[in-house]
Amino acid sequence: MGPEAGPGRARRSLRWLPLALLVGVSLAALLTGAARLVSLDALLASRAWLHAFVGADYVRALVAAYLVYVGAVVISVPATLMLTMVCGFLFGIVTGALVSVAAATTGAAIVFSIGRGPGADLLDRVAGPRLGALAEGFRRDAFGYIAFLRLLPLFPFWMTNLGPAAFGVPLRTFVAATFLGLLPGAFVYAATGAGIDEVVAAHEAAQAVCQAASDLGCDEALTLRALVTPKMVLGLGALAGFALLSVLLRRLLARRQLAAEAERSRKVQPGDTTEG
Repeated sequence: MGPEAGPGRARRSLRWLPLALLVGVSLAALLTGAARLVSLDALLASRAWLHAFVGADYVRALVAAYLVYVGAVVISVPATLMLTMVCGFLFGIVTGALVSVAAATTGAAIVFSIGRGPGADLLDRVAGPRLGALAEGFRRDAFGYIAFLRLLPLFPFWMTNLGPAAFGVPLRTFVAATFLGLLPGAFVYAATGAGIDEVVAAHEAAQAVCQAASDLGCDEALTLRALVTPKMVLGLGALAGFALLSVLLRRLLARRQLAAEAERSRKVQPGDTTEG
């Protein structure tokens, strides 16, 4: 037993190594301020260069954008919204949205795969009856829950990648729900990015009029909050609500079906007698 326990423990420890490396790189990116490299100010300052880069080699720009996006998701840089806007700015609404969703899904699948082994080990060690029931319920309706969390990102992206991994959700379900759940928001934010030149022009014109009329209150910079309107968030929230509603309806129908089957079995039992 002793010789077998040693290699088994070593293998379990090695399963944690990729996740530990990923956490280390993510912390380094966070501490060095990597997210500031992907900001609205950076996009506005680099518009001419980005247009020239895409014009010089469209395919290379497409591949570069995809790889940068995947890397940002893998190391959990909190800049997916801005990256989607950048893709929309570079490639237009449809291509920008599809590249963003493909890259985000790829990055999420990588993190999911890295965290699946360690997450399962951790869940086995600490899971009580409540946590075990929670994991079972999440697995049963994983597609709806993951789609809801993608449509309405209440939790950090890395958490919604590692949580389903720990709960034992199949990779195929995770990828499909992630792709479809991210799609509506990607089109919204890519459309915002595709229209950034018009937004900047309108903002600069308004600033010029304001400065001509008065010197007060005309120095406001264009912010991300001004681009992502409450109507956008409410629209995505409504879609997320439908995703969660589908889970609730499915559970309700399942309970009614079980109750009906139990009722039928009770009616059959009294008549199910044999003559001696």
